[in-house]
Amino acid sequence: MNAREIIRWPVVTEDSMARIEEGKYTFAVVPSANKTQIKNAVEELFKVKVKKVNTMNMQGKMKRQGLRAGRRPSWKKAIVTLQEGQSIEFFEGLR
Repeated sequence: MNAREIIRWPVVTEDSMARIEEGKYTFAVVPSANKTQIKNAVEELFKVKVKKVNTMNMQGKMKRQGLRAGRRPSWKKAIVTLQEGQSIEFFEGLR
């Protein structure tokens, strides 16, 4: 699995944008990826050094429309902490 397949999309929320000042960046990743694969993918794609990776499985939310109920898909979230002085330029324009 290559780096572009592991990192699916950046998570852009108020909470994730506030963590950028601490050097923490949030991504949605493939559920089968482990922390080592995520670390290597971020380092390869963004040319930065990763200090730590935290992962969590996010349960899909229940949604309904009228009488029909369904569930959004579950996904995996990774919070990547970069080494001191490192940053990802992609996120700098979003703040």
